[in-house]
Amino acid sequence: MRAQNTVRTNWDIQFRKGTLELVILAALKNRELCGLELLNYLSSRETMAITEGTLYPLMDRLKRDKLVDAEWLQDGDSRPRKYYTLTRQGENKLINLAARWRKSCADIEYLLDGLGPISTG
Repeated sequence: MRAQNTVRTNWDIQFRKGTLELVILAALKNRELCGLELLNYLSSRETMAITEGTLYPLMDRLKRDKLVDAEWLQDGDSRPRKYYTLTRQGENKLINLAARWRKSCADIEYLLDGLGPISTG
């Protein structure tokens, strides 16, 4: 059982690393979220939960890359929060990443179904 948990943990870590940018951009599609809302939103999905220590450096990079905009807003008496939205460049990147993701998933499903030629060389 422990070996299975280790494999799952390693798999989850590598999976998240490879898909995190796509996941963040998709989470911001058609919505504005502050960091805490984004963390909670991602945590509601089993394979997408991340920590603040992972999120905020990534958000800084996405902002530097002009894929997201960030704006400090204050709602009533609460303390100001930084809200993130996709830029036009971010929307385009999301479209491209999503297309690549879907192609990869189709290719993996093809292999999992055992389709295609098998070399007996």
